Amino acid sequence: MKLTLALMVAISAALPAVALPATAGEYQRGYASSRRCTRSEYREEYVPGNQNSPGYVKSWSEEIEVPCSSTVSTIPGTPEPKTIDNIDNNDCSEGTLLGGLLGAGIATSSSRGKDRWWAIPAGAVGGAMLGCQIDGG
Repeated sequence: MKLTLALMVAISAALPAVALPATAGEYQRGYASSRRCTRSEYREEYVPGNQNSPGYVKSWSEEIEVPCSSTVSTIPGTPEPKTIDNIDNNDCSEGTLLGGLLGAGIATSSSRGKDRWWAIPAGAVGGAMLGCQIDGG
């Protein structure tokens, strides 16, 4: 029983370093990225005339650099856009799986006889919840 518990603790200490996925939006050291945000702006200018030459309107479009926002563009008529900072892309599936296995193993090694029928599922659920919280969920 002590050997099983020691083996499970050793495995659980080694796994998180291997099982953590790279998240979207991370940049590697040594690389740079830049973003230039522009919008097209319509302009008009009235050129006054005189008796011999009538006035006219001169129109053109020009690209203007604007501050970049962190909102995700949406189609008109859809719900309000979420900002990139508020999107929760945490996935705790690895932590849930490892925590559930570890919790069930601890419950198996610490319970005896008829108590195992409820201790193993309870340990698995408790470990899964704890593993998800540790993994960032």
